[in-house]
Amino acid sequence: MSTRIERDSLGEKAVPAGALYGIQTQRAVENFPISGLRALPAFTDAVIAIKRSAALVHRHTGRLDGTLADAIVRAADEVLAGHHRDQFVVDVFQAGAGTSHNMNCNEVLANRANELLGTPRGSYAPVHPNDHVNMAQSTNDVIPTAIRLAALTTLPALLRAVESLAECFLAKGRQFDHVLKAGRTHLQDATPIRLGQEFAAYGRTLTRHREKLVEAARWLRALPIGGTAVGTGLNAEPQYPGLLVAQLRTLTGLDVEEATDRVQAMQSMGDLVTISGALRAYAIDLNKIASDIRLLASGPRTGLAEIRLPPVQPGSSIMPGKVNPSIAEMVNQVCLQVVGFDTTVALASEAGQLELNVMMPVIAHDLLFAIAILTTATRQFEIACVAGIEADEAQCAYWLERSPALVTALAPTIGYAAAARLAQEAVATGRPVKDLIREKGLLAAGDLERVLDLRAMTDLGVPRGTPLPGAG
Repeated sequence: MSTRIERDSLGEKAVPAGALYGIQTQRAVENFPISGLRALPAFTDAVIAIKRSAALVHRHTGRLDGTLADAIVRAADEVLAGHHRDQFVVDVFQAGAGTSHNMNCNEVLANRANELLGTPRGSYAPVHPNDHVNMAQSTNDVIPTAIRLAALTTLPALLRAVESLAECFLAKGRQFDHVLKAGRTHLQDATPIRLGQEFAAYGRTLTRHREKLVEAARWLRALPIGGTAVGTGLNAEPQYPGLLVAQLRTLTGLDVEEATDRVQAMQSMGDLVTISGALRAYAIDLNKIASDIRLLASGPRTGLAEIRLPPVQPGSSIMPGKVNPSIAEMVNQVCLQVVGFDTTVALASEAGQLELNVMMPVIAHDLLFAIAILTTATRQFEIACVAGIEADEAQCAYWLERSPALVTALAPTIGYAAAARLAQEAVATGRPVKDLIREKGLLAAGDLERVLDLRAMTDLGVPRGTPLPGAG
């Protein structure tokens, strides 16, 4: 590979001749061959959007020559259009605060801007990565601003996915509203419930999480850009933060605003912890729902088998004909990963000292990756699993008729103790509760079907019959 020699304050280093990045990026590549993971596109886009907006502001104020500013903007537009993506090469796990990624972006834009102006890569003239692309900026205000922008940019796709999955569950709730089944608590038989009630509850749980995510995202709107090194704004013009935020609003369409206290916004990662915590809460409930779906579909002969999932792939390399709840299992794994990401975000946010949190690179990656995989997993859960779920009404009825918990409806009439004895006998003999009631004459004529009206038992109410003499 041919190289070019570049120089920085530490000396000289060979850089690939065709690279748009430069010496500081090359040092980071050599220093951090850690994971092979690169910055997520949304995060890179956010940093580039900041550089583009800054160039326009500095051209407006006269601080940056218009020709140089326009070249930076053109270079940024190329990146935002999807070009030069292979030039962002710094590992996710890098030096603190994200200086390496910030300089990677600065060098790519400077080299491409210079090319557009007719000078070769590595010349850094007339556009310099620090003096011009990074003008009035610091890694310390760029990176926390970029994390917020990237999260706000990617979150709407997750919100749409959650809303769509919620609507799918609610539709299934309506479709299955007539299907009566045994409820279960402690994984033991409980009073009846409608399959539609279970599914509608899943949908409403998801709707509530969407609302929580929207609320948490509001805390991300305040941007610390303009704080430069420690939040005080050294080397930034007084009008710069407001003008830059206005440019970002125009470019991204996001309803962002200036942070009222840039020192605070750069010291604390609390707002990122808030949105990460909302993602965790959603993942925990989504995980529970996916596990419930797996349990309800267990079988087909030795499990509950109350619902049938659409088959998406053969389930075993050794057992012919086996079909597994593969999509729900994938959702489980994604949710567990998101919980791990949130733990990392929380610990990393606490690990900042004084005016800077140097753990921002891992915060950025884990927060944005959590949004990304939750989005795609939520979509796939709906498309490849939930939308195709069918109820096995016969199996639901089979388990319900044999549930000893049906005696609960008798308690107001014959008393708790007598009902408990009846439940124990039903379990011991394997006979349905209704058969035992008829045999023992525990309800007056005509009361049995009314008291043990299974549909009525799934709604508010106190079923009562006429107790026989000595009942209870």
